[in-house]
Amino acid sequence: MAHHSSISPQQAADRLAIRELIDAYAHCADRRDAKGQMALFTKDTRFSVFMDATAAAPTQELHGREALAPVFDNLNTYQATTHFNGQSTIYLDGTRATGESYCLAHHISAGDDGQRTIMVASIRYLDEFAKQGGEWFFAERRLMVDWTDTRPSHP
Repeated sequence: MAHHSSISPQQAADRLAIRELIDAYAHCADRRDAKGQMALFTKDTRFSVFMDATAAAPTQELHGREALAPVFDNLNTYQATTHFNGQSTIYLDGTRATGESYCLAHHISAGDDGQRTIMVASIRYLDEFAKQGGEWFFAERRLMVDWTDTRPSHP
């Protein structure tokens, strides 16, 4: 557990802005707002997906904001999603920051036979943030899937 001494009003504002960035990512995902989600990243961003958090190499790795469109568009394969953000840690260093945040992502699907399933993924995001023009953005986001659970779902 990190020990926090007193922080300046600017550090408090930066921490809040970064938390709002993390929450905006989840909000855009659940609203299928791929353009809004992409706008949360720096132009030269890096985005990696580790479907197995213990793997040494990512399952998927993307470079640049525009490369994110297919990943975020993939959420349209689900009937609905809900991302619940949990605890997060943020370490500030001027106009850069790093952090780790937890999320439980719920994905509802329907098969060709109409049978609904729910897949819950326990995700950790390992992030690097950059402050540009007074706003915080994701400079790098590593999506780490710790576990998933898929089961039938009833409406």
